[in-house]
Amino acid sequence: MGKYLVSPIIKTQDDGSFAAAVSIRSGIGQASHDRVMRFTRRFPTQRAALRYATDQGLAWINALH
Repeated sequence: MGKYLVSPIIKTQDDGSFAAAVSIRSGIGQASHDRVMRFTRRFPTQRAALRYATDQGLAWINALH
């Protein structure tokens, strides 16, 4: 999305479900900023968690503009 880098983060839970988070980075060098959002919802597949995290990151960026 131009000046933003959206990086989904997926972690396998003890029960086999997947947790999702997303990192949204903007700026360059010392002026960079990294926002991380962690979600409480659990997902049955890694793909579902990845999609959710990516969608949430993009929605956050779109809400700014």
